[in-house]
Amino acid sequence: MEDIEMKKRGRPKMAIVDPNTLAVLGLRQILQNVMPIMVVETFSTFQEFSDAGPDTFYHYFVAQVVVLENRQFFSQQIHKTIVLTITKDPNSQLSGFHSFCINVPEEELVKAILKIEQYGHSGGKNLPEMPQVLKNKILSNREIEVLSLIVQGLINKEIAEKLSISLTTVITHRKNIMEKLGMKSVSALTIYAVMHGYIDINKI
Repeated sequence: MEDIEMKKRGRPKMAIVDPNTLAVLGLRQILQNVMPIMVVETFSTFQEFSDAGPDTFYHYFVAQVVVLENRQFFSQQIHKTIVLTITKDPNSQLSGFHSFCINVPEEELVKAILKIEQYGHSGGKNLPEMPQVLKNKILSNREIEVLSLIVQGLINKEIAEKLSISLTTVITHRKNIMEKLGMKSVSALTIYAVMHGYIDINKI
């Protein structure tokens, strides 16, 4: 019932609660790239977040220190809470909560967020439909094949060998893919490929 009400109100919302402004801005940018249908709101204190109405958010990305200071509240919202940590060491993370290490390269962050999205909302069943412009098939079948190999980490030479095409053709496909999608980084291509079901997150 709660999910239906949220959809009626418009685009689903996520909250980031963290006093570290730089970390917040970076995470918000990545979240909006990964889940363009989401509205991401940011708060530097628990009080600001509390005043905004926590029930209106699908998930909260919360700094570990904020969770510790307000443990009773977040323990009751454990399924919605994702704790932002600066270490991958399980012994330093809060037990029972889903933890998310922000102290890693961008590509790792993107993959971690995509995993949360894919496992939490398998096939996007719980989420509103993506805008039509994002659902349109922009790439040719061959370009989709090349894209899936790029995001799996293969270099141009390996892609050429795997698809039995020339190196020049791979470079041309790669250039066309980036121009068609308006994307310059492998992270952005990874997001696009996973969100369109061109590749399974576990293969990258």
